[in-house]
Amino acid sequence: MIASYLPSQPQQFLIQHQNHAKIPETDHYSDQKEQECISMIKKCKNLEELKQIHGQILKFGLLWSSSFCASNLISSCALSQWGSMDYACSIFDQIDHPCSFDFNTMIRGYTKDMSSEQALLAYLDMLETGVGPDKFTYPALLKACASLSAAEEGMQIHGHVLKHGFIGDVFVGNSLINMYGKCGLLRDSCSVFEQMEEKTVASWSAVIAAHASLGMWGECVKLFSCMICDGGWRPEESVLVSVLSACTHLGRLDWGRCIHGYLLRNLSGLNAAVETAVIDMYIRCGSLEKGMRLFGVMVSKNHKSYSVAISGLASHGRGKEALFEQMIGEGLRPDDVAYVGALSACSHAGLVQEGVKYFERMTREHRIEPTMQHYGCMVDLMGRAGLVDEAHELIKSMPMEPNDVVWRSLLSACKIHRNLELGEVAAERLLKLNTQNAGDYLMLCSIYAQAGRWEDVSVGRVKMARVGLRQVAGTCAVVVRGEVHRFVSNDTLHHHPLRREIHEMVHQMEWQLRFDGYEADTTQVSMNVGEEEKRERLRGHSQKLAIAFALISTSQGSVVRIVRNVRMCSDCHTYTKMISVIYERHIIVRDRNVFHHFKDGTCSCKDYW
Repeated sequence: MIASYLPSQPQQFLIQHQNHAKIPETDHYSDQKEQECISMIKKCKNLEELKQIHGQILKFGLLWSSSFCASNLISSCALSQWGSMDYACSIFDQIDHPCSFDFNTMIRGYTKDMSSEQALLAYLDMLETGVGPDKFTYPALLKACASLSAAEEGMQIHGHVLKHGFIGDVFVGNSLINMYGKCGLLRDSCSVFEQMEEKTVASWSAVIAAHASLGMWGECVKLFSCMICDGGWRPEESVLVSVLSACTHLGRLDWGRCIHGYLLRNLSGLNAAVETAVIDMYIRCGSLEKGMRLFGVMVSKNHKSYSVAISGLASHGRGKEALFEQMIGEGLRPDDVAYVGALSACSHAGLVQEGVKYFERMTREHRIEPTMQHYGCMVDLMGRAGLVDEAHELIKSMPMEPNDVVWRSLLSACKIHRNLELGEVAAERLLKLNTQNAGDYLMLCSIYAQAGRWEDVSVGRVKMARVGLRQVAGTCAVVVRGEVHRFVSNDTLHHHPLRREIHEMVHQMEWQLRFDGYEADTTQVSMNVGEEEKRERLRGHSQKLAIAFALISTSQGSVVRIVRNVRMCSDCHTYTKMISVIYERHIIVRDRNVFHHFKDGTCSCKDYW
């Protein structure tokens, strides 16, 4: 231990070594002192101890005579958790002829310290002083480029890698894949990956992460399959989390189950991050009960796992369950993310008073300053409950400039509660932010249509076309026997092999529904056309096509799972509730905001979404 080298008082330490300094300095004596100092450097526990040893190195003249002492001193100071880059710089500046190891250490230290620009400058100094880089120079340097999203600089460094002949080094290759991926240059990332003669788990992890960063979830799963089947690699934590996230975004419960099974068969235990990703996958793929069972038996619950569970319950219409209080009861102090989950749960359940209490408690009890996300949840909470004026007042009182998400929440609430005046205010603010979102124009047009102001609807659509925005078609996806079938609203289904059967089923469902009193809600069509044409357009909604296909393609009594790309309209909501009774099916629909569990003529959202 360092205590054996350092007396309890620094003064005694200096006196002790002043006496040693009187001994004639032979080569053997100098080597001995050098080894002692290096040994003490490696055992340092804090910066104060390092400074004392630095003083002795200076006293014995070892900083100039021994490159090993200087290099170890810089390395310990720059790379230790307790180190200081400022102090490391002061040591580095005293060296007359720093070597590549010293420059590499400084580059790594700057990167670790999130001073990525300084890391690049250190590399320039290295080249200017004539010190040749080695294979250890580039991984940290490319990591600095990745953190800055500095694609141009990263390409230049790639050129240097080729010039100096380090492209065959696997660590350099992995760093290039990661850098290009984080800079959004997927083609370059894949090119480096494909050209690597030797690949490691880190290589696969980097290329999968590159696809995940761009939302290419299907490719993530395919690459993972190749990694396991072709290469026989044992995936690391980051890969597993990325692939589970891919299944979550795709809504592919079948793939998620397969990966969970793989984990159980091949890993003796799952860490908290992977366990949380598995829970999140089940919940967000519609299997809430399975996800909550896994959460219940989880040994090491943390803020992240609780946030996933709280948000999951909220999205499935069970926001009233007091999981937030359970987290506090277990001694976990809620962070800002946990409060977002709690406020979101209140929003989906219509718990206005409870949400206001959480919002006040966040600042008063836990000293967490509300972020834009918290204000957005509160605006959404009030707006859904019909308190649109109060939501507007809250926006005006925000300490920061509200962003497009906040104004969009208010506009959505105005559409639901048909508040034209305030809807125009929210739309105007959104257009000034120039977010180029077609949905903003369409929501305003919908509000105008509800008020019968068709001329304003036309003006809004013309403006949308003028700026080059197009309406995103409503789509639904349903998985049958491992194959994804996508349906687009009012699509003729020319290329679908069961198009005739699907259209016949749609007519049969509507015929059955009319006996139970179903009437199409034509107010959902923002077009100035006749009632019959409006009903025809509603009949072609993607959700109805997906349900018809699922009913003729799956066994009686099996669960139907559908993923939507936009919020569900009230007509489809009523329609699906009635279908669940007539055909005795549990239909789970995941739209942009929440899960709807339709069963026995009711919905888990209790008609509040």
